[in-house]
Amino acid sequence: MKMQESGENYLETILILKNQKGYVRSIDIAQHLQFSKPSVSRAMSLMRKNGYVVVDGDGNIELTEAGREIAERMYERHRMLTEWLIALGVSPDTAAADACRIEHVISTETFEKIKQHVFHA
Repeated sequence: MKMQESGENYLETILILKNQKGYVRSIDIAQHLQFSKPSVSRAMSLMRKNGYVVVDGDGNIELTEAGREIAERMYERHRMLTEWLIALGVSPDTAAADACRIEHVISTETFEKIKQHVFHA
């Protein structure tokens, strides 16, 4: 089953925040994404149900192996596509915004070919 773009964004955000702060709570996600706390709570409930995150008794959110795999894939795509677009002359803000959209729709095959081209050109 293919995950929705919003789910991929949540998982990527959890990975980023965990790397920055060492812990992640729903409020951290809400602030980072500028979403309401109830929206994030609902999303985390779905993520738990589908096996992508676990939440401890203190409200700390951790990625499961399945969640981490998706988050790392999205984050790699985001970073590489942003850097590539900037190298092409796109402004950093536009590059980051465009990379965020592209990372969710590009096929694995196309991404791998772009990556090969960028790093072996």
